Amino acid sequence: MNSTEEGTKEYLLRSSANKNKENISSIVSDFIKSYSARDDISTAWGEPVTGFAGAEHPYVLSLKKITDTDHVLPKEILPDASVVIVYFVPFTSFLAASNRERGIYASRQWALAYEETNAMFTALNAKIISEICGTGYKAVFPDEAGIFDRHELVSLWSHRHFAYAAGLGTFGLNNMLISESGCCGRCSSIVTNMPLEPDAPMDDELCIYKKNGTCGACVKACPSGALTKEGFDRHKCYEICMKNAAIYKDIGSSYQYGQEEGEDSIGSEVCGKCIAHAPCAFLSGGG
Repeated sequence: MNSTEEGTKEYLLRSSANKNKENISSIVSDFIKSYSARDDISTAWGEPVTGFAGAEHPYVLSLKKITDTDHVLPKEILPDASVVIVYFVPFTSFLAASNRERGIYASRQWALAYEETNAMFTALNAKIISEICGTGYKAVFPDEAGIFDRHELVSLWSHRHFAYAAGLGTFGLNNMLISESGCCGRCSSIVTNMPLEPDAPMDDELCIYKKNGTCGACVKACPSGALTKEGFDRHKCYEICMKNAAIYKDIGSSYQYGQEEGEDSIGSEVCGKCIAHAPCAFLSGGG
């Protein structure tokens, strides 16, 4: 094969990969619009953003050092994984406003949105996986994403860190991912071997405090003192989440802790005060 033929082949492969990315982004957007129109859904969502993290990007390969030594990597989920598909789904400014009352308890609307979003993710991920497998490739939602160590308070699959690697945003002082639409929302991810051109982490810093040392609104809003400018006490944060779970038992919980009997949550483990009060909750195009 001469250089011209090689160039043409590379162009066609890249074009196909970009087309695949557009198709997946459309699946995510269209599904969420359809799902939110259901009569049994009370949550409204903004326009999602989708990114693609390279399975062998240096940041991804260093996640065991960045997060936890037991954090799994894409190729441990799917040996021939090429990318991790990540999407961020914004909440609305109305929902954020409902959660701005001072105190330890999240609004009922916030807790319900958390659970409805998780349920929507389950259905959406199944749709994405079905579409990808229908083209002859493989796609998997990691079991580890639904398991949370309630003692160490760590996840073995961090959607947020893959979102960073996929160029969807940067981390705020509150440890949340700040996307170009803001940090008020949730993200999910899927591993696949479909040929998709990976995106790169964002160069710009979106956290005002990290950029110039001002703001810190999320710290002031934290009801437990878990979040400070010097660090984050995950155990204090979790205590608040469990107090919310105790009053939102009727909403239920979509979260698992582990495989042992009786370890599932009793209610919706939420707080979100550091998000709802932050000026970065919604940026251009969000809310």
